[in-house]
Amino acid sequence: MSIEENIQSVEQNMALACQRAGRKRADVQLIAVTKYVEPERIAEAFACGVHSVGENHAQEVREKLTFYKQNQATVHFIGQLQTNKVKYIVGNVALLQSVDRESLLLAVENQAKKLNLVQDVLLQVNIANEPQKGGVAVDKLPLLLEASCGCKHLRVRGLMCVPPAVEATAARAYFARLYELSSRMQRLFPELPLRELSMGMSHDYPQAIEEGATMVRVGTAIFGQRNRL
Repeated sequence: MSIEENIQSVEQNMALACQRAGRKRADVQLIAVTKYVEPERIAEAFACGVHSVGENHAQEVREKLTFYKQNQATVHFIGQLQTNKVKYIVGNVALLQSVDRESLLLAVENQAKKLNLVQDVLLQVNIANEPQKGGVAVDKLPLLLEASCGCKHLRVRGLMCVPPAVEATAARAYFARLYELSSRMQRLFPELPLRELSMGMSHDYPQAIEEGATMVRVGTAIFGQRNRL
């Protein structure tokens, strides 16, 4: 199938999931994950109406940034980020989705202050407490949110998670857990705009939508299997 056909299929599945959940399709943002995808193929997705992309590596953001600006794309950073790479991301992406520790939070704050801007971020939660994965532990999330309240140059807009590598039906429980956690944090921190939930990827995005996702990160279902650039 072509990229155009893949996007049509994803859009249809998203619309059906929204319908099942009693939600509007406009309430869920499709983020095309463009890690290791060549600009020519990304341009095909843009031609089909995709506007938001997700990148996993700071170097790849730097390499594609001019291309993204030329195409007026909304860029999300969704990968693990080292504090020494923050300077390449802050101010160059609309949303940094993977803040998971206080040292990174403060590095983003300091870089945004230097640039005199406010950087939107999501806090990545290690929803299944997997030691090999990034993300703040569930019980440490309130402390990280509290730390963010002292930052004037970043804005926490919600939460993100990467569930364990399980079947879509099993992933649903983790999505439901993040939704419940988000609701609880909204009650604890009413001053923060914690409205976004980034969860769901190529094999489980319909289930994520049904459990309250406002953003889904879809790569393989759009671009197919990818090789490293």
